[in-house]
Order: sequence, then structure tokens, then C-alpha cells
Amino acid sequence: GGLGILATGPLHPDETRAAIREIRKLTDKPFGANATLLFPGAARNAKILLEEKVPVINFSLGKGDWLVKAAHEYGGKVVATVVNPRHALRAAEYGTDALLVTGHEAAAHGGDVTSLVLVPSIVDAVKIPVIAAGGFADGRGLAAALALGAEGIAMGTRFMTTKESPLHETFKRLSVEKDVTDTLYSVRFDGLPCRVLDTPAARRAVRKGLDLPAAFVNSRDIAAMLRLPYAKLCVGVMASGWKNAKQLAFMANAFKAIRIATESGDNEKGVLTVGQVTGLIRDVPTVAELMERIVSEASGVRERLDRAISA
Repeated sequence: GGLGILATGPLHPDETRAAIREIRKLTDKPFGANATLLFPGAARNAKILLEEKVPVINFSLGKGDWLVKAAHEYGGKVVATVVNPRHALRAAEYGTDALLVTGHEAAAHGGDVTSLVLVPSIVDAVKIPVIAAGGFADGRGLAAALALGAEGIAMGTRFMTTKESPLHETFKRLSVEKDVTDTLYSVRFDGLPCRVLDTPAARRAVRKGLDLPAAFVNSRDIAAMLRLPYAKLCVGVMASGWKNAKQLAFMANAFKAIRIATESGDNEKGVLTVGQVTGLIRDVPTVAELMERIVSEASGVRERLDRAISA
């Protein structure tokens, strides 16, 4: 009952293509891949998704009308990540097949409105399926999202803390220990309203804000990772205007901090994006165990609601 989505943000197009082909070796089920269109190299990766005819493409932080048109030519489906009704309506107008609606509770870039209000507002505004994200970690959340009119839920923070997840064990442990109040939400981490785990490193990053000298160093690492000529990357960034250049400088530093957290588990330098549902996580199950548990819990909630409503 789940759809896995490949994150392509840190991948060179060759790595993206190889990952897609590896997924196809592992399963004959539908799968997805995402493109965060604001990131350097995202358009190149998105074109790989189209060339490989990925069944479901998810895009965010940009206009994806060209993705919709190209994916529909081979029968693919496209899901837009949105945080407000205006963007939802625009994505629906140019043919997006479904919306991943991200509430305030979510990890990273949730919107200003909580899922309990945002999801039904967008369900009422569009005629395409809505997938709810932000605030969902168990069967109770699934049942609640369905009650709000969503067709399903997306979970990042909960899947992050599973046995198969590549997240460093230090942050898996922290995600179990932390409470629902143990996140920070600020524009001073990556330049956009962003939710991260409350740690000393996160507090320092938020307090410091944009560190331009560090951004120059970290952008070199990103260029090398994406195999982009650094001079070409710099020229392109500067030509896009100061507002966009500032945003990308923020993201260069944030990407470094996130990578340190996820790969090295360094709690003094690394920063991890998590949702408020980190406070609902109490164990580290396998993905299969988690899926079975969520479905079972949701069924139990439905039965309890049936009894309560008919009483």
C-alpha cells in the first residue's frame, strides 16, 4: 500500500539514472522520484526521470508544467508538492495528477497552516487527489487524513527512523528521544521557513543566519558532487539575481549541515530536518512492520469511530 519516492537532490544525473534502474531490478511495482526544482542540477535530473519514464514524478519549489506535459506523453503521473491553496490551484490548472499537501508540522518546508486546516481547504478547492503530509506517523494520522478528504498520507520523519533507513544511528536515537516540542522553525537555516530538530548545532545555525564565506566553500563541494564546473555554477547563480543567489547560498550551508547529520551523525555540526511527529516515534521498526502497524491502527480507529458515531 505504499509508494516509495527516490530523492534525487544530491545526485548527479548518471547516479539518478543508475538508481532508477536499480529500483526496477528490485521491484516491478510503481515507484516515484522527485525533483526539487530550485536546487542546482534539478532540471538535469528531472530530464533523466522523463527519459527513464519514471511512473510517478514529484516536484517542488518550482513550476512543473513542462514536467506534467512530458510525463503524460508516456503515461506517467505527476504530483506537485504545495503548501497553500493558491499553488494547489495553479498546479491543478496545468494538469498535475495529484497534490502532496504539506502542513506546518512537516519536516523542512511546511507551510504556514497546519494540516488539520490546510488539507480540507485544498480538498475543497481542487478536483484531483490530495496526499496529506506533515503531522502523520501512525494509523491514527492516516485515519484522520482520510477523514479530512485526503486519499493517503506521506511520511518522511517516520520512515527516516526505520531499520532500513540510511540515517545515522545517532539521529535515529535522538528522533526516538525527542518530544513534539523539540523542533525549530525558522527562515534562518536554509532561507525558507524550515523545521529542524532542536539541537545545539541547529540553534547556532539559526542564530548565525547566512554565512557567506562558508557558502562559497560549501558551494564548491556541491558543484563537485553534481559534477558541475564551479565557475559555470557561480555565473549561473549570480545571473539569477541577488534574491535567488542569497537563497542558494543559504541552501549550500544547509545542505552541508544536513549531510553531516545524516551521514556522520555529528550532533555538534549536523542539523537534521524533522517534523513535529518526531515526538510520536517510540521505536525503530522495519518498513514492513511499520506499514502493517499503520494499516492495523487505522482499521481500529475506523471501528471505534463507527461505534462512537452510531451510539
